[in-house]
Amino acid sequence: MDKIINAVETNYKKEDIPEIRPGDTVRVNVKVVEGEGEKKRERIQPFEGLVIKIRGAGLGRSFTVRKMGADRVGVERIFPFHSPSISSIEVLKKGKVRRAKLYYLRDVKGKIRIKERKD
Repeated sequence: MDKIINAVETNYKKEDIPEIRPGDTVRVNVKVVEGEGEKKRERIQPFEGLVIKIRGAGLGRSFTVRKMGADRVGVERIFPFHSPSISSIEVLKKGKVRRAKLYYLRDVKGKIRIKERKD
């Protein structure tokens, strides 16, 4: 059974995924399709924020990115690592944190500092 699952997963796995950890600041470039029919247009939309969670394994592995939007409203988005709608992932800063899940950042008001990792 595992051989069958691995054979199917290899067709859909992406190889160019950078190493991401909670606390990192990333920019995820997402393919967005606008319009329908002949007016269908595809563009790249960047989503930049802090990785607060990584979960799963294999094709089901995903990460959650949180950014501060307009009027200091937090916006979170969940991205599957191997999604075809993700064109690229860039690590802008590597953060040094002591937790795997950074849910406490949801309640923090104002600007929070996360120390930078040096590796």
